[in-house]
Amino acid sequence: MAEPSYPIEGQIVLLAGTRASVPLDQLPDLLERVQSYLRANRASYEREYERINGPRTADYVCVESGHWETIGTETGLNDRERDAVRRAHVAQFERDGRRLDRSEEFAATLEIRDVLAITAEP
Repeated sequence: MAEPSYPIEGQIVLLAGTRASVPLDQLPDLLERVQSYLRANRASYEREYERINGPRTADYVCVESGHWETIGTETGLNDRERDAVRRAHVAQFERDGRRLDRSEEFAATLEIRDVLAITAEP
């Protein structure tokens, strides 16, 4: 099986899948679809929004609250699918915040912004 192109760990995918009303076997495909969109628009995101380097394979972009609605529309996700993908990105951001010993800072970010996990460039 090929490595996923999205920077969300398997355990996070399972967690997000159980909390959202999306069949777990569909979530990887949804994450791939969104990651393709994010990578295609990476330059614009990095120009327009704050970027946070992750500790592993993800970089994060802090966007305005509600931006996931735009992504859902652009990628053809319904509300449940969009929510599942958003939850996965948030959960990975929170986990990476703990890894970097920046949990409080990352939690404060989530109070005012949405985050997008984009595969880190080599």
